[in-house]
Amino acid sequence: QVQLVESGGGLVQPGGSLRLSCAASGLTLDYYAIAWFRQAPGKEREGVSCINLHDGSTAYDDPVNGRFTISRDDAKNTFYLQMNRLKPEDTAVYYCALDGDYYPGCGVDGMDYWGKGTLVTVSE
Repeated sequence: QVQLVESGGGLVQPGGSLRLSCAASGLTLDYYAIAWFRQAPGKEREGVSCINLHDGSTAYDDPVNGRFTISRDDAKNTFYLQMNRLKPEDTAVYYCALDGDYYPGCGVDGMDYWGKGTLVTVSE
């Protein structure tokens, strides 16, 4: 059973940076996709970034492209989301999720496992 635990959220001023971590345990899959999603109060959950280990591709939602970077440390089974030049509209609960299909995708409906989320607040 895969378990995902996020950490690294907090309060940061506009223009600041945070690095979120997603520690994965019970991971025995050869191919999967790890994605970061976020959900702001009163809004639907939206995709932020994804890394597909089947084809090595990465993807970013337009509002974060150029500011956020997804990466992984295979030795630690940990995935990261480096967030720079943060804006108030980035305020949300951030979740990591995993699609364990042989041909994984990055859509919210295809995710098999979810973490509980970590809150990011961007404010003065």
